[in-house]
Amino acid sequence: MPFREINSKMIEATVAPGQRLFSQRGAMLAYKGEVSFTPNVQGGQGGVMSMIGRRLANESTPLMTVEGSGTVFFGHGGHHIEVINLSGDTLYVEADRLLAFDGTLEQGTMFLGSQGGVMGMVRGQVSGQGLFTTTLKGHGAVAVMAHGGVFEIPITPQRPVHVDPQAYVAHHGDVRNKLSTALGWRDMVGRGSGEAFQLELSGSGAVYVQASEEKL
Repeated sequence: MPFREINSKMIEATVAPGQRLFSQRGAMLAYKGEVSFTPNVQGGQGGVMSMIGRRLANESTPLMTVEGSGTVFFGHGGHHIEVINLSGDTLYVEADRLLAFDGTLEQGTMFLGSQGGVMGMVRGQVSGQGLFTTTLKGHGAVAVMAHGGVFEIPITPQRPVHVDPQAYVAHHGDVRNKLSTALGWRDMVGRGSGEAFQLELSGSGAVYVQASEEKL
């Protein structure tokens, strides 16, 4: 179910019978036609386990199931919106950055420590973004939110990408992540994200970075 960008802060989605999409609660700006919006208690296609993961991560961003026949306009808080199209791969994205996504995508939850070990856990603590990241897999479109615009940086085996954790929006591909710091453990206590912390992404894929470090 494709999204069409109206401008940098609004998208349009066409809803057809037999199809559905999920959106963040409060994201609907307007709609035309016979469209219904119902709270989703199972966390999208990921079912109960996805919902549990979001609760453990304190990422209880409620989802709405959107169905019917018509057109829906989405936006939220005046944030910049970026549409990412998936072709069978997996997108990793912070739950609170999800605006809307195609109902055909399978949703899950990944514990960041599973990729980054202890350092992955530290990343969640210092960035305040939680230890869990939402995963969306399959063929379809995802609309994510960010501050100040989004740019995509390719990740290649020969050239890892280092990102400020607060600027991180999402990534996809065969990518591993770990947090590195230029400070000692004692210096790190009580400090927030910044140049002292770098999220290193290596492998093959791409990372989406927002132009501002401000949290949503």
